[in-house]
Amino acid sequence: MIEFARTHPDPFDRSIGEGHFTGSGLVMAGDGSAVLLLHHIKLHRWLQPGGHAEPGETRGEDVAGREVAEETGLTPRLHPTAPRPFDVDIHTIPARKQDAQHEHLDLRYLFVGDPGEPLRAEASEGPAVNPAGPTLRWFEADEALAMDLDPGLKRMIRKARALLAAGDATGASL
Repeated sequence: MIEFARTHPDPFDRSIGEGHFTGSGLVMAGDGSAVLLLHHIKLHRWLQPGGHAEPGETRGEDVAGREVAEETGLTPRLHPTAPRPFDVDIHTIPARKQDAQHEHLDLRYLFVGDPGEPLRAEASEGPAVNPAGPTLRWFEADEALAMDLDPGLKRMIRKARALLAAGDATGASL
């Protein structure tokens, strides 16, 4: 990813044939007990909120924060002491319609949220498109880890739980 950034003046540019940077946010309860996941309609998988940069966005945490806000309705709160990015992942996106197969070089950030706060999924991800059920949901962390999630997402949930548990043990507050 470092080499990709060095060789592309705008690594978030979606027109780069082999792939581009994206930004996503893992939203966890402050104590690490729950994780907010979004059911991606096109990929048929539970994922963390995230996506492509808008023109002019050049920082992964800005992309991730905007995507978290748009896809969940929450006000994004980056974890104050988590590394930035918190995690990175490269994954292949299959060819669809006018897009050839390409890679997403995902910069991932840790956000904290309140499971009691109301959620609002984007209209394109809502029940009108998926009448089978909710597309945005808090899961107990253990429940999420038992699901058939992407290994990179499971890795990130485990890392976040460890960091959040360490913060609780030291009395740090979010």
